[in-house]
Amino acid sequence: MNRIVYFILILLSVFSYSQKKSGLIAYKAMIVSAREEASHIGIEILKKGGNAFDAMVATELALAVAYPYAGNISGGGFMVYRLNNGEIGALDYREKAPLKASANMYLDANGNVISNLSVNGALSVGVPGTIAGIFAAHEKFGKLPLSDIFKPVIALAKKGVVVTDKQLIQITTNQKEIIEISGSQTLYAHNYKVGDTIKYHALAETLTRIMKNGKDEFYKGETAQKMVAFLQQRGGIISMEDLAVYEAKWRTPITFNYNDLRIISMSPPSSGGITLAQIMTMIAPYHPSKFQHNSEKYIQLLVEAERRAYADRNYFLGDPDFVAIPTTQLLDKKYLKQRMQSFNLQKASKSAEIRRGEITVFESDETTHYSIVDADGNAVSVTTTLNGAYGSKLYSDELGLFFNNQMDDFSSKPGVPNSYGLVGAEANKIEPEKRMLSSMTPTIVEKEGKLFMVLGTPGGSRIITSVLQTILNVYEFEMGMQEAVNAPRFHHQWLPDEILFEPDQFNPKTFKNLKEKGYSINEQKANITGKVDAILILPDGTLEGGADYRGDDKAIGY
Repeated sequence: MNRIVYFILILLSVFSYSQKKSGLIAYKAMIVSAREEASHIGIEILKKGGNAFDAMVATELALAVAYPYAGNISGGGFMVYRLNNGEIGALDYREKAPLKASANMYLDANGNVISNLSVNGALSVGVPGTIAGIFAAHEKFGKLPLSDIFKPVIALAKKGVVVTDKQLIQITTNQKEIIEISGSQTLYAHNYKVGDTIKYHALAETLTRIMKNGKDEFYKGETAQKMVAFLQQRGGIISMEDLAVYEAKWRTPITFNYNDLRIISMSPPSSGGITLAQIMTMIAPYHPSKFQHNSEKYIQLLVEAERRAYADRNYFLGDPDFVAIPTTQLLDKKYLKQRMQSFNLQKASKSAEIRRGEITVFESDETTHYSIVDADGNAVSVTTTLNGAYGSKLYSDELGLFFNNQMDDFSSKPGVPNSYGLVGAEANKIEPEKRMLSSMTPTIVEKEGKLFMVLGTPGGSRIITSVLQTILNVYEFEMGMQEAVNAPRFHHQWLPDEILFEPDQFNPKTFKNLKEKGYSINEQKANITGKVDAILILPDGTLEGGADYRGDDKAIGY
């Protein structure tokens, strides 16, 4: 009897996610983001007559206040959009390497990578793109005056944000490093507890100057001068010229078909769209829905496609303004079919034997994503980041912000893993004014020509596979949006040659069978496999939100 009870408990714990759980349903518009405060401010902008792009500006800024772990005005990101008439596009406001950056700036005299130099402190900071990005989006598509968008965010900064359980964990986990780098008197050196309110008066002043003086305040004005002086005093190399010449860039998104879906995702310098397209094109002939969800064979299929796509990603992809990317060849169906010829359900492939195709990943988990659909049917998918948790851990109490550590997303030395265990190549080496490679994958999905899904996630190299599995959960396994987001996830990225699994969410027998076939299993390093924030358009036209329970994420709609 005890054995039967034990077996039932195992089944309940492993498959409890499969119980149908619907997300928030809205009839007109919805925003899903990492914090309720940000989603709320974005929705209020929509209610005032703003569109998805006005709400994008508001949500981005509000996340800088409510979620400084990753939200920012001193980092960068990507936006993919779809207008209600079907027009699509993408905005690249990724950070750049400073003009004084060089390929060997993080190497010692012997050519070895200096530990943490590209991770912590002023030298790890890339030229920020967020403010340029929101101004570019608003200039092209916005409806409301920017002052109407900035004011509620400034009010939130002055009022303050209540510390949640999960935020407290973020603060305490990183506090020692923050104090080491930013000093014992910095705002984040205080001993906070759940329920405390953190007020951001300095950030409110910075945002007020930007509201009054526009983009130039951040890139040429008083704020720019204060940033440069602060960074250079601490060994950074960003100059006033770096800021003055920075521009966000409109790009053409990556689009591809998966049965009757059309996927619209971010183009380089994001690796997301191309890598997602490769994986989905490789698995399509095998009809994933014929396998049980998260079964042994389903996991094998996705892992083997991921292994091959990430090998290509790490070798070929970089900033398209600096390197020639063979996009057409990488997405060619014949090429991808050939890549899967060695796939065998009876045994694992070995990454040591998988190289780039004949025609070598970076970044952290601490990014954030938000998805927006407005009342007119315009959709925006945005992923933004400081890179690491609280970026470089360098906080300016005068400006009220953490600086990014995006320089670690470059290949400090081709072939050598960065701080996140990902291996890069020559295409992503450091060069002045170059944008670093990213896995951020803001994505919009059409079904039979109509808006179907808006989604994305943080998670570093796991972003692509989290977006992949969420799409498949809805399309192949007929899950609702919240159910699809809740489902346990797994990840493979070519190197290291192991499958990461969310702990305590998969059947132990599946692990046993995979190990027998030669797969390496790792449940220890996958506590966060993305925090997907997504919106599904239901057949009756209503919207279902999927806000990831793994964070404080929240869907708000009306």
